[in-house]
Amino acid sequence: MSKFSLDPASHDLANPDPWLALALDQSTFVDQRAKDALMRNNAAWSRRILLPVIRPLARLSIALFRIIRLVVPETLTSSKFLHGTICWGMTNFVSKDANYLILRHFNMGSQVLKFLNQNLADGQLTSHPLLPKEIEGLRDNVFVQHDLNIYNFVIELSIYLRNNKSRIQPVPLDKIDFSAIQDFEHEIENLPDKWHNFLDLQSAIELYTPLFALLLSREDFERASNSLQLDETIAIYAATLFNKGEIMALVNNKHPMVPLSTVEAGFRLMLHGLDAENLYGFIKFVRDNKVIE
Repeated sequence: MSKFSLDPASHDLANPDPWLALALDQSTFVDQRAKDALMRNNAAWSRRILLPVIRPLARLSIALFRIIRLVVPETLTSSKFLHGTICWGMTNFVSKDANYLILRHFNMGSQVLKFLNQNLADGQLTSHPLLPKEIEGLRDNVFVQHDLNIYNFVIELSIYLRNNKSRIQPVPLDKIDFSAIQDFEHEIENLPDKWHNFLDLQSAIELYTPLFALLLSREDFERASNSLQLDETIAIYAATLFNKGEIMALVNNKHPMVPLSTVEAGFRLMLHGLDAENLYGFIKFVRDNKVIE
């Protein structure tokens, strides 16, 4: 297959590039810059050559570390060392596109939670926004705090609704507050792009996931893994708010009442990123067009 190109003029009828097809496709709400970055990652040599080797070894490592954590559930854990190792790896080995997608994810997540807080609970829920614009901004427990934010939001929103004896209801479009959704892409800069920044996003995630199993307590790692399935929960909130149940079809990680194996956490983390992109993109689409399609 020919070298991947984002130029539609490179399309070969006899040999169509699958990544070009997905980059041009408009069936989702994923931002074009993010989609292009993800497709370049999919076409990267590291994903084609290294990922098939990394993935089974990573899953075996997770299973081994899980056994260790059964015996020593909280011994020799260090979130600080975990985050420091991730930042070191991102700076020295992870590609510019992959780093962009990682930083973008935390900004989107914080904005979506703030948006739902404002429109479902009058902004009364606890907020701990994570808005890193460079790799060093991830050192301060950001990966773990991201999971805590999601669980705390679900718990506090549920308490708020119970106390007010209410449920989430559709809100007229002209009454929805979009102030939490702010364009930030231009603020993510100074990302390393040296010859050694070659690792694609999927391979990097598969390598990092066993570190979470090793350096976090059993409880923290299980919570982080199960949080990926809260994608459906958050999407239900948004779908109800907009009265647009069709957006649920874009959710890949399903409800955590039936938790999936932590061994597959790396792959589900990729799906989590895609779910977040679609939900954020949908909210931005409505914000910009003042219409729900």
